[in-house]
Amino acid sequence: MTEAARAAAADPAGTRLRGDVPLDVNGMPHGQPVLDSLVALLDLERIEENIFRGVSPASSPVRVFGGQVAGQALVAAGRTVPPERQVHSLHAYFIRPGDPSVPIVYEVDRTRDGRSFTTRRVVAVQHGKAIFSLSASFQVEEGGIDHAEPMPEVPDPESLPTFGEQVGSLIDTLGRAQPRPIDVRYVTDPPWVSRENGPREARSQVWMRADGVLPDDDLLHVCTAAFASDMTLLDAVLARHGVYWGLDNVSGASLDHAMWFHRRFRADEWLLYDCASPSASGARGLATGRFFSRDGQLVATVVQEGLLRVGD
Repeated sequence: MTEAARAAAADPAGTRLRGDVPLDVNGMPHGQPVLDSLVALLDLERIEENIFRGVSPASSPVRVFGGQVAGQALVAAGRTVPPERQVHSLHAYFIRPGDPSVPIVYEVDRTRDGRSFTTRRVVAVQHGKAIFSLSASFQVEEGGIDHAEPMPEVPDPESLPTFGEQVGSLIDTLGRAQPRPIDVRYVTDPPWVSRENGPREARSQVWMRADGVLPDDDLLHVCTAAFASDMTLLDAVLARHGVYWGLDNVSGASLDHAMWFHRRFRADEWLLYDCASPSASGARGLATGRFFSRDGQLVATVVQEGLLRVGD
């Protein structure tokens, strides 16, 4: 852990994020100090055997961000597994909205410890009730067959504007006026731009990476990707209908989330997040995402169903 991360760990809710912190074009904190606060957020407190506690950032909105609880739950699971076993999949359900004003307790069930695979189940609890559940599987590294789909051809991330540059004066309207530990750069038109032209292809492509340097910890990189995977995934669903959060009468929430980790990667290096939506019905939208490393390797796959209500 970096010295900055150790300092951030003393204030995991991010309430002391001030001083020499880089600001984007909209005056919002970003860069290494903000990323160190995310590292501290994922560094859960061990209460006792198989029980951990996490907090939410001081800048959280009215409910806990889904990527946060997914990342923290995966940390809790991983803390009970030998480090030579790498997570290869997770399946999760968002049961109730999380309350950012109180800690989240993560209870880990050591479901199975086999010769090659380890299974863990985690339940996140607030106010005596489950708000989230996650099952994760870990595997001893093995050789075997290998193939993958190629990465789409897209512009380099350095040629694209930052999120702050793209969102501009809409920063407050879109509810994004808060520190951002993930550098996100849209390849396709951002949804708040594309909506002006009405419905379009159900697709979203962004480059993203942790906005700084992460420690050399495989679990931390995977959990950071889990955090980031919930940020733009449902954009693909909304694009098909020409609407967007904060600008149209649309509300929603993540219902479930699944990830498969195919190959090792670093979350502080550029990853292309290629997302699409094959279906939406019954006020639910399905989105799929593929993470590619910059050298074209498919490193992870994501599937999520979200609740989406338009015009209610």
